[in-house]
Amino acid sequence: MINQSFDSPSGTFVEIATVRWLRELLGYDNPAVEQVRSVWDVGGFITPGGTTSNSVAMMLARENAAPDTMRTGVHDPSRCAVVVPAAIGHYSVKAALTWIGCGANLIEVATDKFRYDLAALTEALRVHKGSVMAVVAYAGDSRTQTVENLRAVADLVRDSDPGIWLHADACWGLLATFSPQLSGLVDGIAEFDSVTVDPHKIMAIPYGLSALLVRDPSVLRLVSTYSDLIMQEDFAFGQVTPFIGTKGWLSLKLWMMMLGQGRAGLAALAERRVAAAARFAGLVDAHPRLVRINDPDLAAVAFAYLPVGIAADGVADDSAIARVNSLNVAIHDRIIDQGQWHLHQFTVPDDLGRLRRGAILQPLRFMANNPKVTEDHMRAVLAYLDDLAAEAEGIQQ
Repeated sequence: MINQSFDSPSGTFVEIATVRWLRELLGYDNPAVEQVRSVWDVGGFITPGGTTSNSVAMMLARENAAPDTMRTGVHDPSRCAVVVPAAIGHYSVKAALTWIGCGANLIEVATDKFRYDLAALTEALRVHKGSVMAVVAYAGDSRTQTVENLRAVADLVRDSDPGIWLHADACWGLLATFSPQLSGLVDGIAEFDSVTVDPHKIMAIPYGLSALLVRDPSVLRLVSTYSDLIMQEDFAFGQVTPFIGTKGWLSLKLWMMMLGQGRAGLAALAERRVAAAARFAGLVDAHPRLVRINDPDLAAVAFAYLPVGIAADGVADDSAIARVNSLNVAIHDRIIDQGQWHLHQFTVPDDLGRLRRGAILQPLRFMANNPKVTEDHMRAVLAYLDDLAAEAEGIQQ
């Protein structure tokens, strides 16, 4: 996919069609087909994964803040700070900043229910005025899949400084765009300068396939590549894919999924997943020793198993938090060892205050992505957790 005329005469134009379809889902304007005369008119490109997509977005933010840095290098890293939500941001943003010469220059802002605390965001932009090159918002963070209040964040940032680059990580949130019932979750996303999406996460297609989409297609010239090894053809994608030289026809599987499912099929897929997550959340809430850590927007439910004698009353002390984490780590270790089921585990702040607001928890997470999972499976895995908890507490005693 680096050149067009002899490497990928058909694949290039299928890739353009998939990018345009993704842009349409987000609400970005697409030029008429006959006005797409080069890769500079497409408004995005396919990458192997969200880390690459987010890295290019940070390059665009850097070039927007300090034009010609591609050629001259970074002279003042202090002006390249990026605002992210505390404790729930994806590692790729910090990594990208180090890779593009800006240093790990993050400004972490407090959250409320896994979304930006807007008062704290306003204050951070005031305190760091002149040094912020980008604000990153998550349309489905990588832990709880909570969707940010995108329009409120966009309006707040534009009012503070219209020159700040707005980037939305919608690797999970793309799911909501398939369905009219769910699309309101991502209202405002078209106001962002760039958006990362990961079809490989939410469309039941093999890894890896991500895309970076930009509101203004012309900005991709800011990070373009010139080499006489890349033919200077109108449709040579090699000119607009930083970090990537030759790549395969990654979008083929996305194209086939689009054709096979159609809009109605993808909407049904999204709605089934969200409904399944809501059903599992209900089962967690009904269980006397489980506490739900997030209010699910998409397909993820984070929850913790409570040790005997600890209640979800919002006032747990350090000792109680340590006991909760110890039990859930022990349960997860047994899940992995036995291989019968799989639940994720990670750290996350107690942003809902179920045990103690701000405490760092190590919960379990159910994902509703597998279409074969039924309510019977959900009940069975919770019964399995009861057995593991009894075993773990017996050993700990």
